Amino acid sequence: MALGASDLKKGNFIVVDSAPYVVLSISHSHIGRGGAVFQTKIKNLKTGVILERNFKPGDSLGEAEITKMQAVFIYERRGEFWFHEASKPANRFFINADALEGKSILLKPGMEVVALKHITGEKEEIINIELPIKADYKVIEAPPNIKGSTADGGKKTVTLEGGLKVNVPLFIQEGDTIRINTETGEYDERV
Repeated sequence: MALGASDLKKGNFIVVDSAPYVVLSISHSHIGRGGAVFQTKIKNLKTGVILERNFKPGDSLGEAEITKMQAVFIYERRGEFWFHEASKPANRFFINADALEGKSILLKPGMEVVALKHITGEKEEIINIELPIKADYKVIEAPPNIKGSTADGGKKTVTLEGGLKVNVPLFIQEGDTIRINTETGEYDERV
């Protein structure tokens, strides 16, 4: 199915150079006598590479056929991240670390994710995952609390299970469970 450049919206799945992309941002600009241009940031769903691409209003783009499936992360082995379908644990698949880019450090065994399936003709290929927007992690390493500096909203850096380092309020201690926004990698709240 074709999609006009003027119909593009954030979150659309499109095909560019025969690869599936998701539109991260789009803005419209018109410079003097030149024609209008849609400036986009698009991300390759297979490789994770982000491109800035301009389209003219008359450009026609293919719409990528992407379906979503509930899945559960199992384990990582030699750069392969293994998952299974939530409803059928026997149906396992893996995604290479390259495609996951910064998401891999946020994965933990048993975490429910959404797998993105790219459909081309008769062929279905699982190409990437979407993490839940918020997830809970245990603090495995934290510097000691400093008395008297909590009123000004001070921060410290702690290490979470999986190795992620996050800035948190001073009252967070080793052993606490905290909620992280997986899109920004920032502290949300103590659980």
